[in-house]
Amino acid sequence: MHDIEDVQDGTTAPPRRIRSFVLRQGRITEAQQRAFSAHWTSFGLAYTGAPRDLAAVFGNNRPVALEIGFGNGEQLIWGAQQEPQRNFIGIEVHRPGVGRVLNALAAAAAGNVRVYHHDAVEVLQHELTPACLDQVRIYFPDPWHKKKHNKRRLVQAALLQLLASRVRSGGLLHMATDWADYAEQMLAVTDADASWRNVAGMGNYSERPAWRTHTHFEQRGLRLGHGVWDLVYQRV
Repeated sequence: MHDIEDVQDGTTAPPRRIRSFVLRQGRITEAQQRAFSAHWTSFGLAYTGAPRDLAAVFGNNRPVALEIGFGNGEQLIWGAQQEPQRNFIGIEVHRPGVGRVLNALAAAAAGNVRVYHHDAVEVLQHELTPACLDQVRIYFPDPWHKKKHNKRRLVQAALLQLLASRVRSGGLLHMATDWADYAEQMLAVTDADASWRNVAGMGNYSERPAWRTHTHFEQRGLRLGHGVWDLVYQRV
């Protein structure tokens, strides 16, 4: 459900989207802050609200993988190094994580990565054009584990429809979570979307693909006894 508010002229304002994140920026280090000044022009994409030509952004026509909510960027950097034949776009709303990634990208001279410091849904809606993506990767999104907050979860039917419009036919959507009930929700809602085919068969989870590394976050969860569920879908 979206919030509706009445405006003073008696009309109804457009629905406000329930966001899947809250900006808890935390402490940004001096090094992370300096990264914006030193490296944003090389690796950053400023949100403009206008469609982008990704071939012009990267200077080539290689397939593009989008990672939504890259956190501290460990997977994004690893993927860029392991898959040099692919371009990567990362999106993250939390400034310290973006600063950390900018420094890491510069250190690795990772010319096949660009990052947004913005809301992923708005980027998908306004900057990424139809069928421009080869893959979308969503790893360990905020589980919003309280039932009253489940509506804030990122993976919902509306997002899946938006992603389907941006991923080429035959492209992939790969999600992972360490929350069992979120995994069940992801499975149910994506299996129900005719635009996506579960590569493991309806009702089934996938093995962790080779392109997803075990991050420190995941390893910590495994030590605590958490399960991890991977879901891989192909765009029909």
